[in-house]
Amino acid sequence: QVQLEESGGGLVQAGGSLRLSCTASGRTFSSNAMGWFRQAPGEERKFVAAVNWSGSTTTYSDSVSGRFTISRDNAVNKFYLQMNSLKPEDTALYYCAARRVADINGSLGPTAFGTWGQGTQVTVSS
Repeated sequence: QVQLEESGGGLVQAGGSLRLSCTASGRTFSSNAMGWFRQAPGEERKFVAAVNWSGSTTTYSDSVSGRFTISRDNAVNKFYLQMNSLKPEDTALYYCAARRVADINGSLGPTAFGTWGQGTQVTVSS
């Protein structure tokens, strides 16, 4: 069974850091671009960051640029989101997802990603 599983969420004070991990199983995702999304209660799922198949190219939403870093380790089929300088507005359920193609060109909305994890909760207190 092909699946993605997020971990590393939790409760942190504003200004703190968390590192989210996404572990893939069932098959390798080394040929897929990967992304992180988040969804706060009552809101739509929103794009956070994406990385291409090799890790050489990344892109971020304006709200997290400069604070979050996406990375991947294809050797162990894992993907990461390092989150620094966290703010209360970063509170959400965070999802990792695999894109159907290798690059991060074009639309990076949720419909461009075909495999999703169950999410990990991040709560930032003020």
